[in-house]
Amino acid sequence: MRIWPSGGLWRHPDFLRLWSAQTISHFGSQVSQLALPLAAILVLDASAFEVALLGTVEFLPFLLFALPAGVWVDRLPRKPILVLGDLGRALALGSIPIAYAFDALTIWQLYAVGFLVGVCTVFFDVAYQSFLPSLVERESLVEGNSKLEISRSGAQLAGPGLAGALIGAITAPYAILLDAISFVGSAVLVLRIQRPEVVPEPTAKPSMRRELMEGLRYLLGHRFWRPIAITVAVSNFFNTLAFSIFLVYAVRDLGLSAQAIGVVFAIGNLGWLAGAVAAGRLAGRLGIGRTLVGSAVLFGPSLMLVPAAPESQPIPFLVAALILGTFGGIVFNVTGISFQQAVTPDRMLGRLNASRRFIVWGVIPLGSLTGGVLASQMGLRETLWIGTIAGSFAFLPVLLSPVRSIGRMEDAIREHSPVVDA
Repeated sequence: MRIWPSGGLWRHPDFLRLWSAQTISHFGSQVSQLALPLAAILVLDASAFEVALLGTVEFLPFLLFALPAGVWVDRLPRKPILVLGDLGRALALGSIPIAYAFDALTIWQLYAVGFLVGVCTVFFDVAYQSFLPSLVERESLVEGNSKLEISRSGAQLAGPGLAGALIGAITAPYAILLDAISFVGSAVLVLRIQRPEVVPEPTAKPSMRRELMEGLRYLLGHRFWRPIAITVAVSNFFNTLAFSIFLVYAVRDLGLSAQAIGVVFAIGNLGWLAGAVAAGRLAGRLGIGRTLVGSAVLFGPSLMLVPAAPESQPIPFLVAALILGTFGGIVFNVTGISFQQAVTPDRMLGRLNASRRFIVWGVIPLGSLTGGVLASQMGLRETLWIGTIAGSFAFLPVLLSPVRSIGRMEDAIREHSPVVDA
């Protein structure tokens, strides 16, 4: 009887190290994603605007550093960037329980930690999405991304419940220590990856400005990457506008405890797991274009169930919204990113990933800040309605573009060979 699977990437030791590293850090990050804002709400009694501003600060580095990060990632080995990103996040997060132990924790420290973690995440994410294609064959990218998303979904399922229990037992600041430790474990595993990495040779004398603009032109001038990026950016802006104040809404309007919120996220994220498992099969059966359009149609309107939730029985509405929304979002991400990695030239991967992150994550701090302002002026539920209704139209750019005609992955790789068409 065979215990360990024998096919595909299950027999790829370096991929398994990367997968294990990501799995550990994802579980830890689930704790911080709940504990950081709850530390502001429960420990520091922060307002809705202050909590939304925390989300703004965490994603501000994507506006400031994503583009130059892409240039550096295309010039340098990616593995050291991944290790330093993990260790930097561990140090920043580890300062929170220390400050709390000495009764010195402030909202300003949370902002500083959020910003530093965001800077490390910018470089890690850009390097990580460029590192995977150098680790596995292009034909295995959907399998690789699906497995990585399965780990993320597993963390999404178990993590919030664990986070809620930890926060209830030892308080939010001490729970964050688990995330700091997880990043150290991730760094150790990435260090053990043995496959030599080939850094693409520069085609001309290095120039930050020229290379940065080349990446942006490649993204904005591409008939596929542009509409996909616009869809994700519109969705991220309006969903962040709404969900930047979700925890305040859940605690103060719906009266949910940290444990109950953890359970809601844990059950709701079943959609994440289902999406990660189903993405490859859907793209193989429907084609990449139809899968992208269909998943985008799903993940927008489903989130309107959140503001529609009645105060008497909100949990079923919240869970249904998260299941449908995360399923559509993960199918979209796995399919779109795998296709992008498969047909983009190696020398452009870092800059393309960075340019995409600059646009699709750069709108997140703007959405978070807007959500905080609207919540202060109009109310929490009203802000949720505005964000979720507007986000429902995010599918239009991919629907009205050549993206909808992309076929199956194997055919698409042959048809759209890795050439720069900037």
